[in-house]
Amino acid sequence: MFEPQDPEFLADPYPAFDALRAVGEVHDHPGLGMAVAVSHSACSAVLRHRGLGRVWSDVKPVEQFAAVNLLHRNSLLESEPPKHTRLRRLIAGAFARGHVERLRPWVAELAGRLVDGLAEKIEAGDSADLLVEVAGPLPVEVIAELLGVPGPDRALLQPWSNAIVKLYEYGLPPQTREAAERAAAEFVAYLRELIALRRRQPGSDLVSDLVAETDTDGARLTEDELVATAVLLLMAGHEASVNVVGNGVLALMRHRDQWQRLVEDPALLPTAVEELIRFDSPLQLFERTAATEVEIAGHVVKPGEKIAALLGAAARDPLVFDSPGTLDVGRSPNAHLGFGAGIHYCVGAPLARLEIGATLSALTRRLPTAQLAETPARRAEFVIRGLRSLHLTS
Repeated sequence: MFEPQDPEFLADPYPAFDALRAVGEVHDHPGLGMAVAVSHSACSAVLRHRGLGRVWSDVKPVEQFAAVNLLHRNSLLESEPPKHTRLRRLIAGAFARGHVERLRPWVAELAGRLVDGLAEKIEAGDSADLLVEVAGPLPVEVIAELLGVPGPDRALLQPWSNAIVKLYEYGLPPQTREAAERAAAEFVAYLRELIALRRRQPGSDLVSDLVAETDTDGARLTEDELVATAVLLLMAGHEASVNVVGNGVLALMRHRDQWQRLVEDPALLPTAVEELIRFDSPLQLFERTAATEVEIAGHVVKPGEKIAALLGAAARDPLVFDSPGTLDVGRSPNAHLGFGAGIHYCVGAPLARLEIGATLSALTRRLPTAQLAETPARRAEFVIRGLRSLHLTS
């Protein structure tokens, strides 16, 4: 069984997933304290089965983690019907007011400007970090623009997100948990002020629409739900985009034929986005808890027990993907589970696709001869898979 903190496993988890899949579709993982599904079929079943849900357990001691627990108790991600149904209807209704299309030209211009800055630094100093110059700041700017966060405040968002998402890892030291609570408390306080402002002065941003959105029963999001939704959009949006771009560009640099295909044929960008999400998934594990006894690929999950879908393993299942270890920017169809499945399918998927596509488009146009300047440094976390740095040269 794999060890989530083993540097060799973190560098390339896919051989371990292949070995597990060859033996069976679901395995008990004593270290994680739950079963893990490794086939595409079993992972899809975990994500879709209505007997399995997201059941939030407060971080303890509760009195020391008030902000973290508030965010998760009120999150779309951590809720189940009927609450989830109401939250998703309201959030999707606000999103449906044309925000992705409104942002499309702005995101393309932003990606072009950031990549121009990356190229200038490469020209001036031989190499520059894609994560620092482009992949990190772009999704934060996009979410900030979406939410209507004023320009001077936007630098606050990424450090808050980075601290809070570490709670999704396992075996955390106390100081990491404490840093997450401090970040959550600061973020909650900031968003309460922003929501109050938007109630007085509505704008064209998503927060204004979330404040105004009502469903057919006249229901609205509570203030805590508004806060939790904004935080979820930042964390999920930032982590997905930055790590797809980082992992994906690294894969393209190591598969020069596929990079060249993209440079020569921009029409491949939509399929390339899906393939980069599949090939090296930014979210490796998504867990569920059984409300009733559930059977997944012959494995019985009893009420209260957890089971996880290993999305990275599902993405390399040869029963679904031809030559799954091969990067193919023209791959179609591509039934990856990178945005989840079932009722928890990512509501921000269209925005993530827009960001990734705009970044790849700008990179292939401005830096067609880009290449790795050095071996990149990978983050030490397993659940959220990404790089610490990715220096490019040209």
